[in-house]
Amino acid sequence: MLGIIKRWRLVWKGLSSSKRRRQVEESDFLEALQKGWPVRVFLLAAFIVGLGALIFTGQQDEPAKKFLLCLLIFATAVAQLWINHPQTFRQNSRLCLVLGTLLAQLAVIKILLSQAASGALDLQIAPLLIPYAFAPLVLSVLLGRNHGLYAAVFCSLWGSLLVGRIDPIFLVISLITGFIGVFVTLQVRRRSRLVRAGVYVGLATWILAAAFGQIGPVIWELPSQTNWAMIGWQSLAAFVTGIATAIVVSGILPMLEHLFKITTDISWLEMSDLNHPLLKRLSLEAPGTYHHSLAVANLSEAAAELVGANPTICRVASYFHDIGKVVKPLYFTENIPHGSTPHDDLTPTMSALIIVSHVKEGVDLALKSKLNSEIIDVISQHHGTSIVSYFYQRALQQQEDARLGGKIMNMREEDIPEVSEESFRYPGPRPQTKEAAIVSLADSIESASRSLDRPTPQRIDDLIRNIIKARLDEGQLDEAPLTIAEIWKIADSFRFSLVNMLHARIAYPKREDRSTSEKREHKSAA
Repeated sequence: MLGIIKRWRLVWKGLSSSKRRRQVEESDFLEALQKGWPVRVFLLAAFIVGLGALIFTGQQDEPAKKFLLCLLIFATAVAQLWINHPQTFRQNSRLCLVLGTLLAQLAVIKILLSQAASGALDLQIAPLLIPYAFAPLVLSVLLGRNHGLYAAVFCSLWGSLLVGRIDPIFLVISLITGFIGVFVTLQVRRRSRLVRAGVYVGLATWILAAAFGQIGPVIWELPSQTNWAMIGWQSLAAFVTGIATAIVVSGILPMLEHLFKITTDISWLEMSDLNHPLLKRLSLEAPGTYHHSLAVANLSEAAAELVGANPTICRVASYFHDIGKVVKPLYFTENIPHGSTPHDDLTPTMSALIIVSHVKEGVDLALKSKLNSEIIDVISQHHGTSIVSYFYQRALQQQEDARLGGKIMNMREEDIPEVSEESFRYPGPRPQTKEAAIVSLADSIESASRSLDRPTPQRIDDLIRNIIKARLDEGQLDEAPLTIAEIWKIADSFRFSLVNMLHARIAYPKREDRSTSEKREHKSAA
């Protein structure tokens, strides 16, 4: 309260602005919902209750025995999630997504089987209408292939207990179609890939159902006695179910992404459109920074593919990482026209303040434009806590000159202003993810490569290694999940990309006009 009153006094005196910079709001309540163990226990208990409701409703043989088996499988599923996917287990939103998706598929299976048992649905068609690949597709696209395989295994186990008896045919069909659905969605960057996955799932379902006798039977000795109409309906049900499952998954993905704060490669690719208002503004007001960002995107995307990072995130984040420079574009080297620089009229401290502020300005613009939180993280982390060395060294030099001049003029030592290193540092934090670290390195290396007079492969390699060693010595990469081997793989990728980007061109001879050549011929003849 006292801080607010003090701030408004400064505003009233004209010593502060009434506007406040946008900040990412962090709520203790939301943090408790996301990571609190009571919420986690509630989610696990709710899944058990839902599973029990599916088993004890309808006509089931030995429901208590099946529920006990389901609880044992559930214990295995929780242990598997805790050991192999600890990040998902600790984030309640993701745990809710996993359990909710599994329960949704099991509920659909129960509804279809209940309709078949009541006679509302043909028993010969009902097994082919089950969306075996729903949960594997959803979790594979949203959380990765390992989560998709997890869904395929445990949905198959629980589903085989819901069909009235432990059905090995159901188990095999569900497992194989789930695995195929995950396999064909390893890298989904277009929604059409999901439809293609649905076609493969439908084909696999049809082949397996035919192999296990769920389609037909075909009486080859007496073809006229075969019910070809039913076989046609069964085949159509298998294909349509697979395709319809993929279409439904494609339709609900945007809603699930927004609800659970997850961004898929499909959405990242949509965000890479260079017609975004911020990028168009950057290209017009800071064209040098815009072209620098495109070069950083190419460098970081190629490097990310080598170390298991997400190349699409690196590309999109690179586009926006320097967006804060549009506020004062002419104070940055790549946008300064040939001639004088505005920094000539400023003190080193003020120049460093303007340079450092582009990070906060970038976060402010990103929040205003409602960019993805991962992009905002890269904007705030891409300089880490590094120092603006040029202006820091310039300030130290001015301090030394002032001391020499002070000795001549008998000035006291305390009258010479001190140079604080913290005034020349970026606020941080240091890169926390592979993608942020890669963009950070690509940004500094691409900028430094522009100063090379003759960019030979050896000079480029030396430049890259010196910058990376300096970053390692400063501890700027200590918090990023990168190994030393991965860092040098990134360096090799940068070297290869820069050698191709900065290769020397042939100096073509100047073309003389005809009149000049004729004059030379006359002189030689004379």
